[in-house]
Amino acid sequence: MIRINLKKSLILFFIILYSCTGILCSQSQDKYFDSPGFRPQKIHLTVFSPSVGHLRSLWKLQKENLISLDNLIVVGVYHYKEKTNYRRSKKFIQDNQLGWVRFHELSADINKDNLFGPNPLSPEFEKIFQKSDGIIFFGGADIPPYLYGEKTNLLTSIRTPYRHFLELSFAFHLLGGFQDESYHPLAESAPSIPVLGLCLGAQTLNVGTGGTLVQDIWSEIYGRTYVEKVIDMPRKNWHFNPYDKLFPQENLLHYNLHPISLQKTGKFCKQMEFKKSDQPYIISSHHQMIEKLGEGLKVTATSLDGKVVEAVEHKKYPHVLGTQFHPEFTILWDKVKKYRITPEDEKGINLNSFLKSHPPSFEFHKKIWSWFSKALADFHKKHR
Repeated sequence: MIRINLKKSLILFFIILYSCTGILCSQSQDKYFDSPGFRPQKIHLTVFSPSVGHLRSLWKLQKENLISLDNLIVVGVYHYKEKTNYRRSKKFIQDNQLGWVRFHELSADINKDNLFGPNPLSPEFEKIFQKSDGIIFFGGADIPPYLYGEKTNLLTSIRTPYRHFLELSFAFHLLGGFQDESYHPLAESAPSIPVLGLCLGAQTLNVGTGGTLVQDIWSEIYGRTYVEKVIDMPRKNWHFNPYDKLFPQENLLHYNLHPISLQKTGKFCKQMEFKKSDQPYIISSHHQMIEKLGEGLKVTATSLDGKVVEAVEHKKYPHVLGTQFHPEFTILWDKVKKYRITPEDEKGINLNSFLKSHPPSFEFHKKIWSWFSKALADFHKKHR
């Protein structure tokens, strides 16, 4: 009897020990910036919304040597109330042995009324900023218009509010904004920090700094309320592929390739050495865009007709860039797969070949990532 009880006690002890160890490991994995495993000698790139798709994009950029930093740690930051299942992201990392990815979960209260000023997450934001060498805001769903003081268009789809609460608040803490012009932004202490906003990410930078959005480009800017009317427009004015909306059974490319116009005084020309006459093709998937500019931002690229903002940068902080397009998409670097644009297309096109055959489109995408990688390395060298 004594032996049996002792055996049961030992089993129970090891179960409890295993459970506690698992909890501690889980907490450590989900709180990287607080963990003993934080390594300041590494370059730390903080990314918001570390979904499987976004992590796969970063992995592809590394494999293509577009982000060529051997000592890089990517830290995915998210709020526990977000809808995205980040357990899938952690499994993806484990399955593919991507040891350079970590996670940092936030849990303090955040809501629509406390974003643009000191709030319970402010100490976490300061810590993340102090330990990061760069920031990326990725693409995603529409920002709730009530966060920039407008009523909600019927074409606006609000699906991920807590993600927007987190990212908009961090953008405000990072860069400041019209919401409270007396607020002292984090970037003041390190103005050269690299910040990249992609599609929704560019809109996040704008709304976070007090700007607004056009809620539907085709109806508000071009007066088109039917898909068929959009198809009649030149493709350079499409910002996603309307054929895909009309014929989903055809498995068409959802995105659209179209050229953009670069501003002479913007960083594409000044820092990346492109000419104003260059009209690189980019890939986009959006129906909203920047309207009123946030505090400190200026336009650095537009659609060819000048009606749609395609990129913004910060006037004061030299390595802050927001693109309404997607230079991170994995399909841009695939040299084999082809995509159909219309139901009549039989062979389709390879996007990588298309970029290379329309110079300087391919170099334009490469230069964005080389510029960002160098800014990360330079910032780390200066501040660590």
